[in-house]
Parts: sequence; structure tokens; C-alpha cells
Amino acid sequence: LVPRAPIVTVMGHVDHGKTSLLDYIRKTNVIAGEAGGITQHIGAYNVTLESGRHITFLDTPGHEAFTAMRARGAQVTDIAIIIIAADDDIMPQTKEAINHAMAAGVPIVFAINKVDKPAANPDKIKEGLAAMNFLVEDWGGKYQSQVLLEAEMLDLKANPNRKATGSIIESSLDKGRGYVATVLVSNGTLHVGDIVLAGTNYGRVKAMFNERNQRVKEIGPAQAATILGLNGAPTAGDTFHVMDTEQEAREITNKREQLQREQ
Repeated sequence: LVPRAPIVTVMGHVDHGKTSLLDYIRKTNVIAGEAGGITQHIGAYNVTLESGRHITFLDTPGHEAFTAMRARGAQVTDIAIIIIAADDDIMPQTKEAINHAMAAGVPIVFAINKVDKPAANPDKIKEGLAAMNFLVEDWGGKYQSQVLLEAEMLDLKANPNRKATGSIIESSLDKGRGYVATVLVSNGTLHVGDIVLAGTNYGRVKAMFNERNQRVKEIGPAQAATILGLNGAPTAGDTFHVMDTEQEAREITNKREQLQREQ
């Protein structure tokens, strides 16, 4: 086992500043490319810190339509950052995000955002959290209320020298490229040419691209990439495995399809 990067999900109410925070972390501007400044898909970004360590961020959309995706997304991660705007309140969506993280047993960091606004009242947010039994550190509790990643405490490790397994973050049908799936590797290393099985779909990885759309040959634990070559679009949240032969993958997908039809 070797140390791996932590996978951090940023959750919270729409327009509380999730993407702006990620932009600040990545020093690039995604907002400009999103429709109306609202994140439309789950994005995975790998960030290199000055110390040379890596962190993988999952940016989850804040809309209610994405609850199902978020519910599955919270189980992939090591740490959940819940963003709350200081000039607003703890919204139903924020509570929902907290519940997802609690249900998945993920450590939570509360990031209180927009504290420089004239109407900001961070104490009101901390009070609201205290009412929900979440005491932040400066109120004598155990929850962090600043974005400081306690990844070293978790001592995360993975084995890069084995067949990759991980999760499907999203998938779609691209006109020119066929089925495209974004995957996040949790253990092992995924190579171009591997046979991937995910849900009722399988295929040989024809090409892999990182979040900046550059071709990559392989991705290790806690890294994400977009892969081409699957014979369908697996569901977001499905786990994927690398199989030895295409025949083995085909047999398993056939069994799974049969089970789905029976259900």
C-alpha cells in the first residue's frame, strides 16, 4: 500500500459559492463555461498543492434533480466540505447534503463562505449548526469550520499495482466519440486497453482524457479520467472493475441484464 490523494466532495446549497471556492483552489475559472454559472455535471479535478501533494475534488451540482447522483457521490469520498453562505441560512439542500455525508459516514468540514458581505452573520450559521447537533471547533465541538483538509489524519492508502476498481461519476453518449464515461479510480491503476465492466456495460478502454482534455495512458488511485470504449452508458455511481477477458465481462453483463429484466 502507498499513500494516495484524498477525495474531497464539495456540497451545499445552489449559489452558496461551491464552484467559486473550487476555482480559487484551481486558479482557473470554470464558472464562465457553465450555463448561467450553475454547475451542470459532476466534475472531478485533481489539484497539486505547493508541497507536491495531490487532492482530488468532486464538485457536485446543487440542484434537487441531482439528489440521486449526490446520494451516490457522497459514498466515493473521504472528506465532505459543506459550504454555507454566511449571508444566508442553512437551506434544506444544505441539510440534505449533511445527511448524505452523515449516512455515508464521511468526515465533514463546514466552510462558511461569503463572510465579507455586509449582511454576513457567521455566528448565526454556527448557531444553526449547533441546533442540529453539529458544534464547530471554536464552539468547543469536533467539526472544522475552515477549509483545512485533515487528510493526513485519515492516512489514506491504496495499492497501485493491481487491477483498477472505482466508481462511474457520469456517462453520456457523445455524437463523435460514442459512449463517454468519467471514472474515479479508488484502488489499482487503470490503463488504456483494459477491459472495464460497469453495471450492465463493458468495453475495452480505447482512450483516456484528464479534466483538461489531454490524453493520458494510465490513472492511479484517487485520480479521475474520461474513458472511451464502453458499449453503453453506465449509471452514475456504479462501481467498475477491470476484467481479464472480454468474454468474462460479456458473461457478467448478460447475467446482470437478465437480473434487471427479472426485477
